[in-house]
Amino acid sequence: MAGRQRHRLLLENAEQLVLVCGRREPYLRRDGAAGLGVLRAASLVVGLDGCIKAVGQADVIRNQFSEATFERIIDCSGKCVLPGLVDAHTHPVWAGDRVHEFAMKLAGASYMEIHQAGGGIHFTVEHTRKATEDELLTAFQQRLGRMLRAGSTLVECKSGYGLNLETELKMLRVIERARKSMDIGISSTYCGAHAVPKGKTATEATDDIINNHLPKLKELKLSGEINVNNIDVFCEKGVFDVESTRRILEAGKDIGLQINFHGDELHPMKSAELGAELGARAISHLEEVSDEGIVAMARAKCAAVLLPTTAYMLRLKQPQARKMLEEGVIVALGSDFNPNAYCYSMPMVMHLACVNMKMSMNEALAAATINAAYALGKSDTHGSLEVGKQGDLLIINSSRWEHLIYQFGGHEALINYVIVKGKVIYENERCETMRSY
Repeated sequence: MAGRQRHRLLLENAEQLVLVCGRREPYLRRDGAAGLGVLRAASLVVGLDGCIKAVGQADVIRNQFSEATFERIIDCSGKCVLPGLVDAHTHPVWAGDRVHEFAMKLAGASYMEIHQAGGGIHFTVEHTRKATEDELLTAFQQRLGRMLRAGSTLVECKSGYGLNLETELKMLRVIERARKSMDIGISSTYCGAHAVPKGKTATEATDDIINNHLPKLKELKLSGEINVNNIDVFCEKGVFDVESTRRILEAGKDIGLQINFHGDELHPMKSAELGAELGARAISHLEEVSDEGIVAMARAKCAAVLLPTTAYMLRLKQPQARKMLEEGVIVALGSDFNPNAYCYSMPMVMHLACVNMKMSMNEALAAATINAAYALGKSDTHGSLEVGKQGDLLIINSSRWEHLIYQFGGHEALINYVIVKGKVIYENERCETMRSY
């Protein structure tokens, strides 16, 4: 019996309660990703500390907590409860959209052709440098709100549209201010090596990052002014080569940052092999990864953050998700939200992963929860519904959880509640008045 304790939240009698994991697994791969833990007629309790206190059959939870009181009780009859989604790769702090470039791409221009003509990242850098910190924060908070309403409760957020120390720090301060002022979870990434700044060579940019950016970042981390978790580099032909990438990532690791970088996207660079060698937590994109790189990532337990929206919008070949899964790579998903791939919705990302990358729905949900949390070094607290983990949850207006993936673009009428640390952050009243299918 739980006695007369007070708790924050009781979710009662869910048709399906999707645990994802049940034995504190830090990630799921191979058969583990193919089969998820699902309880039926189940309930869940979140304590006043925001952590899950109990998960189980509804009648067992009812008896165990018969004398307890709750700040809120939600009847989940006919509905499903899932872990909050984790978006493992976004670029959400910027000014100046690139809708005009979408038209160029539709007419046949490639990503690198636009980039070399002064568009792409450089266009966004110009506008982001001109924007004030408050302007960037306002836009960023609005984007995070849309991500939250689409079910994301933990989001990786990069800098990278500054390329000089002043603007990179401005972006990181914006991320820090949002972290402190909003309920959504944030993993902050320094991405000053997103492109080579105009007027510099890649070697000069690398030296600037190592000799100026990272020492200042270390100083601000130690003072508590900025909390940065990861370091990222765009390892790509015509951007940062493997040797420059190695130097920057090793320097970032030396100041306590997790390695989590762009690799093997447009050209085979052996980024996967490099990441495995350096002990990277994750590598993103990997459309052009080698067979040897896949094996190396599996051995190193380095997560592959696959980005279905990017391959779709840039008309690239799809990442080899099936081969990675079969070889034992920890496969995660991200939206790659940025001015070039404008998608907030992890349910849509999961759908694209299933259709275009041939992942099963179970594999896609594992990739957007526990494995995405692992890619951010957060799977001990996020990504599954287990006792002791943070109470980040979704309630969807359906008797089967698969509707979250099946209904392409349908999440606005499907997600009933988004909950962070046991507090309802978003309640969709339309779900009470309409069927979700």
